[in-house]
Amino acid sequence: MSLTDNLHRPLEVELAIPVRTYDIDFAGIVSNIVYIRWLEDLRLKFLNEHLPIETQIDQGYAPILAGTEIEYKRPVKLIDQVIGRLWLSNLGRLKWTVQAEILANNVIAAVATQKGAFVSFRNGRPVPVPDQLQQKYVNSQPVDQ
Repeated sequence: MSLTDNLHRPLEVELAIPVRTYDIDFAGIVSNIVYIRWLEDLRLKFLNEHLPIETQIDQGYAPILAGTEIEYKRPVKLIDQVIGRLWLSNLGRLKWTVQAEILANNVIAAVATQKGAFVSFRNGRPVPVPDQLQQKYVNSQPVDQ
């Protein structure tokens, strides 16, 4: 999973991520579970910018995760400066895929892919990806030369 080669990153968001003392495990590096929290923080920023959760709740649906894959490239330590980036890499009628990278001191520390959908509060079943997000994704695609 090499995400750094992907130059086109639709709807990309970036987040400075503080490393906290409670993020560190017994080996002195960031625990694997912390990366899941960081991905959640990135997805929440993505939603705040592109499809606010309040709007989703008002319309009776919310996003769910179907899977997460992380590839760790190098350890992150307490004193590292961490930046996370997340973008929408694929959007179907019912499913979405985001990709992310975590950089420590401007070096890739981890890459991740997450897949999910939107589900109805009423029946718990998938609903089509909201038009607002579909339109933003389509508008972010490069124009063929």
